[in-house]
Amino acid sequence: MDETFEKRKKIIYEFLCDDIYVPMKLKELAVLLQVPKEQKADLKAVMDALVEEGKVCLSKKGKYCKGEAKRLTGVYQAHPRGFGFVTVDNEEDIFIGEEDTGGAFQGDTVEIAIIKAPEGRRREGKVLRVVSRGVTKLVGLFRIQKDKNYGFVIPDSQKFARDVFVPVEHAKGAVNGHKVVVELTSWGDENKKPEGRIVEIIGHINDPGTDILSIVKSYDLPVEFPEKVLNQAERTADVVSEADRAGRKDLRDWQMVTIDGEDAKDLDDAVSITRDGEHYLLGVHIADVTNYVQERSALDREALNRGTSVYLVDRVIPMLPHKLSNGICSLNAGVDRLALSCIMTVDKKGNVIDHEIAETVIRVDERMTYTSVKKILEDKDPEESRKYEKLVPMFELMEELADILRTKRHRRGSIHFDFPETKIVLDKEGRPLELKPYDRNVATKIIEDFMLLANETVAEDYYWQELPFVYRTHEAPDEEKMRKLATFINNFGYTMHIGVNEIRPKEVQKLLTKAEGRPEESLISRLALRSMKQAKYTPENTGHFGLAAPYYTHFTSPIRRYPDLQIHRIIKDNLRGRMNAAKIEHYQSILPEVAKHSSETERRAEEAERETVKLKKVEYMAERIGETFEGVVSGITKWGIYVELLNTVEGLVHVANMYDDHYDYYEDRCEMVGEHTGKVYKLGQKVYVRVIGTDRLSRTIDFEIIDEGEMDDGEEQYENDCQ
Repeated sequence: MDETFEKRKKIIYEFLCDDIYVPMKLKELAVLLQVPKEQKADLKAVMDALVEEGKVCLSKKGKYCKGEAKRLTGVYQAHPRGFGFVTVDNEEDIFIGEEDTGGAFQGDTVEIAIIKAPEGRRREGKVLRVVSRGVTKLVGLFRIQKDKNYGFVIPDSQKFARDVFVPVEHAKGAVNGHKVVVELTSWGDENKKPEGRIVEIIGHINDPGTDILSIVKSYDLPVEFPEKVLNQAERTADVVSEADRAGRKDLRDWQMVTIDGEDAKDLDDAVSITRDGEHYLLGVHIADVTNYVQERSALDREALNRGTSVYLVDRVIPMLPHKLSNGICSLNAGVDRLALSCIMTVDKKGNVIDHEIAETVIRVDERMTYTSVKKILEDKDPEESRKYEKLVPMFELMEELADILRTKRHRRGSIHFDFPETKIVLDKEGRPLELKPYDRNVATKIIEDFMLLANETVAEDYYWQELPFVYRTHEAPDEEKMRKLATFINNFGYTMHIGVNEIRPKEVQKLLTKAEGRPEESLISRLALRSMKQAKYTPENTGHFGLAAPYYTHFTSPIRRYPDLQIHRIIKDNLRGRMNAAKIEHYQSILPEVAKHSSETERRAEEAERETVKLKKVEYMAERIGETFEGVVSGITKWGIYVELLNTVEGLVHVANMYDDHYDYYEDRCEMVGEHTGKVYKLGQKVYVRVIGTDRLSRTIDFEIIDEGEMDDGEEQYENDCQ
């Protein structure tokens, strides 16, 4: 192997083309070629070059095969640091290095070749060509060049790393500081920036509401309803008619309530409970939205397009017009409403021993709030208990059954990630006044427990009927990711049992239970969550790993989720005897796309919601530059320490801002240690920080660590308020 690199390539390629050659790994090839151990790296470089040239393909198992490199098509996901990943159906994401992106942008459909397949690690690829562009419009900040006839749009999304060049004649009159929507006319290349024209001016960056509206536009969330949809909504009835009630089970004399947050207006679930000897008769009554949203109507097509309601910090973008979502479809107290009810007989061990799914007419007794029910059950508030005296026995029965159901789920291995969600209080101008964790109390848990049981019961019923359906599925996590997690947690004294080709949810649950209350709890919970796959909607039932449930669906929120609306339609066709061969064929043909689209719109909504929360947290802390806070170390990396405050804000103490020493990162122990002082920072450690900077564009917050003695005088009151 003393020849030049090119000669080596030629010799090896000719060898590979020999008919006796079979796919083999690098070490096998090295043996055949009699390559000395010290020259194995040279052989690998030759093989990588042959793969990159397309003369050799590299299998998923790391075997080199003669013939052209296998080409895959997938969607490119960009990373702010320049590299990216390509998502290919039914395969693990493929890493794309910065030099191999081939001019691909976020969301583009691309064709790639695998150039590296290291054993036990993620495969690497190279973009060969862009098949189609995924994004044609971007939202960003316009900057015009002084005394020039052009400007630039700086994209809001960190996944688009390049500014967009805009000639002044295509600027639509935009000025410095305007947030705009720019339509790309050219995607540029290595030497030329992308080019575009401004199609919409959202508003000035400092105008109230512009920040959130920019996120809405970035995610292409539909806001206004088409006139045809609004007209159809206006024609729906305001009251339940006698014809609507015909043929339905009449539950209007059943004692039942809705329990929601104070500001909720679309009330789509009511609950009832009584004793039946030793058993509980639990009713979960869901708004019958399909009575007002007919299949293929303008309302239905718009609801399918939206897929879900989107809950941003300052507004809700509903799936259905308010006339429906807050009116006839909302289970408002004291009025007749149409429902689809799942009435379950539950034994004292939490097993559903009988159930009925029926079209019903109901009348809710009271519109309760989580806070009010908590006061009754948890705080034993005498005034609140007197106010709802007739309902108190029902609430106590609910708490009793919910405890049984929760214990049963825990016993079977259901996993619960208890990350604090943030409630953000805004003023009239949209400025954040207060950040605090959402209160998860006895009432929120009761509703969660009852909805889970109804969803499981309905899913199991329709699974065994072998009818077309939409399930909520959650696949078992990737074994390799779980093994990496198991290796990491060994550093903290934890172990996980991972069987051959089998990972049980009980093992993850046991890990989270062991870590509960420990300094590393937050990190381990986050790592465990990242090791999981995302739940999605599918027409096939494969079970729900996270809930340790063999059957699961989304039945309980048809006002705000399209999959729930879709399965209500299927259930009603079945109950009314209309599920003939033609109907079955119809549903089998549409459900794969309905499930796929619903999963995609759910992802989009979640990302938009997270971005608005991050933005308002940054705005909140931007008003507090120089102020000091108590927090805990929530993460440690080689570039710094992440600190989470009591109000759920997380910021970074960059190593460059750790002035008292040079700090080394020890990955195996997940610690940061001072080289000279020996000072150690560990997960869960209490620290005091000062806010030194914020960045609205990247939505990041920078801290520096201070001594406790440097805390502000008013900090004690702040901590008490948060707690």
